Amino acid sequence: MDLIVAILVSFICIIFSITQGYFIAYPLIISLAIFTITLRRRGFALKTLFSLAIASSQKSFSVINILLLIGAVTAVWMAAGTVPALVYYGIQFLNPRYFILAAFILTSIVSVLLGTSFGTVSTIGVALMIMARESHVNTHLVAGAIIAGAYVGDRASPMSSSANLIATITSTKLYVNLKNMVITGWLPLLVASVIYLVLSISNPIVIDNSTLITEIPLFFNLNIYVLLPAVVILILSLLQVEVKLTLLLSIATSLLIGITLQKYSIFQIANYVVFGFELDEATDLASILKGGGIISMLKISIVVIISTALAGIIGGTRILEVIEIFLQKARTRSRLFFGTIIVGTAAAAFGCTQTIAILLTQQLVQESYRQKKLDKYQLAVDLENTVVVLSPLIPWNIAGLVPATILMTDVGFIPYAFYLYLLPLLCLIKFNR
Repeated sequence: MDLIVAILVSFICIIFSITQGYFIAYPLIISLAIFTITLRRRGFALKTLFSLAIASSQKSFSVINILLLIGAVTAVWMAAGTVPALVYYGIQFLNPRYFILAAFILTSIVSVLLGTSFGTVSTIGVALMIMARESHVNTHLVAGAIIAGAYVGDRASPMSSSANLIATITSTKLYVNLKNMVITGWLPLLVASVIYLVLSISNPIVIDNSTLITEIPLFFNLNIYVLLPAVVILILSLLQVEVKLTLLLSIATSLLIGITLQKYSIFQIANYVVFGFELDEATDLASILKGGGIISMLKISIVVIISTALAGIIGGTRILEVIEIFLQKARTRSRLFFGTIIVGTAAAAFGCTQTIAILLTQQLVQESYRQKKLDKYQLAVDLENTVVVLSPLIPWNIAGLVPATILMTDVGFIPYAFYLYLLPLLCLIKFNR
C-alpha cells in the first residue's frame, strides 16, 4: 500500500509541475525523496539506497557530455547559417499540394541532422506551422506530421540523446543500434509517408510569400558552404566515427564558417556556444531562430541525473518485481514485445519524461530478454521501437507536451502522429508472423 501511495504522490507532483510550468527536476527530487523514505521504511539501508542512486546516475555522465556538445552544435549551426539555410531552402522546395507530406519528410531530415526533436520543432517546425496557419488546413494534422518527423531523428540520429542513452544503459554500440533502427523503421516511415501523401492531396494549402524567405537572406550569407557542418555530421556518421569527435569536428567547421562567412567575432560565437544563439535585431525571425547552447542542456542534464538515480533505486531494490515476473511469463517473442509496449507506455505515463520512461522500461524488461536469450542489441532496438516513440503520445509527457506547446497546439496532434504508433504496431505484427 505504501508503494502505491508513493507512486501516486510522485505522479501527482510531476503532473502538477508540468501543468504549472515548473522545472521538472523539482518534482523528480520530491519523487526521489518519497521513494527513499518508503524504501527506508521497508528495511533498506540509506547507504544501500544512496549507493544504488549514485551508481545508476554515474552511467549518465557519458550521455551528459554528448548533451552539452549537442547544445553547442545547435547554437553554432545557427550562427554559421546552417539551420537558417535548412529552413530557407526547405520552404523554397515545398509544394503546396504536398505540404503535409513535405512537412513530415522535411522535419524527419532536419531531426536526423540535429538529433533533437525539440530543436527541430522550434526551428523548421515553427516555420512550417506559421505557413500552415496562413491557410485553412487542419493545424492539428500539420502538427502531427511535424512532431512525428521530429522523432524520426530523435530515435535514429547519432546526435540523439535518447539513442546515446539507450546505447549506454544496454552496453551496445550506437552505430549498430542505428543500423537496426533503419531496418525496423523503414516500413513504418514508408506507410506514414503514404498516409501523409493522401492527406496532403485532400488538404492542399495556399502558401503566401513567407516572411522567412525574405528575412533569412537579410541576416545570413546563404551559400553551399553553410551546409558543411551538416555534411560533416552526415559523412562521419556513415563512417561510424565516434560521436563526440563527430560533434567536435562539426562545431569546428561551424566556428570557421560563422567567423568567415557570417562575420561573427570569436567572442560572439563563444557566447552563443555557452548561452545559445539569438539575433540582436528586433525581427519576427528572432523568435524562430534562437536557442541551443550549453546552458540550455544543463537543465536537461540535471533531469537525466535525477532520473537515472530514481530508476537505479527502483530497479536495484526490485520493488516492481511483480512486473518483471509477469513479463517473464511471456512465451513468445511477440508477447514479450507487447509486454514491453505496455511497460513502456506505463513508464512514460508515470515518469512524464522520456528519460525516466526509457530507464524504467529497461530496468523492468532486461531480465526477461536475458531469459529468452535475446541479446542486448535486440533489447536496445525494442526500447527504441516502443518507449522512445510512445512517450510523445502521452499528453502530459514532456516529450510531446513541449513540442505541442512550441507549435502552439494541443493534444489534438496525437491522432495524426502516425509514425509514432505505426512503428511499434508494425513491429508487433512482424513478430506475430
